[in-house]
Amino acid sequence: MSAFYQWRGDELLLDLHLQPGASRIGFAGLHGERLKIRISAPPVDGKANRMLMAFLSEAFAVGKQQVSLLSGQSSRQKRIAIRAPQQLPAELGIQRP
Repeated sequence: MSAFYQWRGDELLLDLHLQPGASRIGFAGLHGERLKIRISAPPVDGKANRMLMAFLSEAFAVGKQQVSLLSGQSSRQKRIAIRAPQQLPAELGIQRP
């Protein structure tokens, strides 16, 4: 199992390092034991968190209500839960249990 994700039933938990204010949006490899994600929104008024949730809902083919921020509301270090992901981005190498 890779360090940045784990399964809890049909829920996928991701440990992320967010880079807000980036020029590009997308997955950016590992940052320590966390998956790094670049987001172009600035880290003010929850804009980066909202863009992150929208990006993840599209990447995993789920509705926005299926993506939950578990911890890290005002931090770059975040834990996200994705309920019943419909697709797993190939570049992440995530395996179903």
